Amino acid sequence: MYGSPSQASHIFGVNRMYDFDLAKTKLRDVNSVLQKQPLAAESIKKCKIHNPNGAHAVAVGLNSSIHVEIEGSVGYYCAGMNESAEVIIKGSAGPGVAENMMSGKVTVFGNASQYAGATGHGGILVIKGNASSRCGISMKGINIVVGGNVGHSSAFMAQAGNLLVLGNAGNGLGDSIYEANIFVAGSVGELGADCIEKEMREEHMELVEKLLNDSKITLRPKRFKRYGSARKLYHFDIKNVGLY
Repeated sequence: MYGSPSQASHIFGVNRMYDFDLAKTKLRDVNSVLQKQPLAAESIKKCKIHNPNGAHAVAVGLNSSIHVEIEGSVGYYCAGMNESAEVIIKGSAGPGVAENMMSGKVTVFGNASQYAGATGHGGILVIKGNASSRCGISMKGINIVVGGNVGHSSAFMAQAGNLLVLGNAGNGLGDSIYEANIFVAGSVGELGADCIEKEMREEHMELVEKLLNDSKITLRPKRFKRYGSARKLYHFDIKNVGLY
């Protein structure tokens, strides 16, 4: 009905794996079916989306614990507004992947373009490769793990959540940051306004270890440095005008 179901093993038995081919089916129709889960007449727990070919807004607005695998690279806003679903992108992602994410998990096996995870409220975004500029901009509780480097102005105005970078970070990291944490294992080009290096306490070591485990990455937490807000921009003070 929705795609060609095939048999797939499951920890609790045998589930149907649905296949959607965007070369044959309109993306709007595929998204509509996935967004209706689990209230649709035929429940879909797992599916694969073939031939995305850089399409925009693939698997957006999902609001159930469905498992979606996308077989290739995608364009803008893939898995945007995700809630509860697990989305795996077996390729790279264009700007705004997992934008405004609420919960669930999104994994990008390639690289991610600008503002990955922007304004995300919860869940975890794992990028195996590099992330471009403004990764985690205005994040509000999401956890973002980047296996490579992040570009300039990442975590700009980050309000809550955690950005974990295994590689290097570009200039302007954490500019105007609020209460989010930034952990970087590599070098930092230049810190943004009101962002400083902070003490890496035991609770932060535990947090980093959990994020690494959730991302299925093996690395020692002691390799990371923590960055956060100096809290000088919370209220206007003429003495700090040079920081604005």
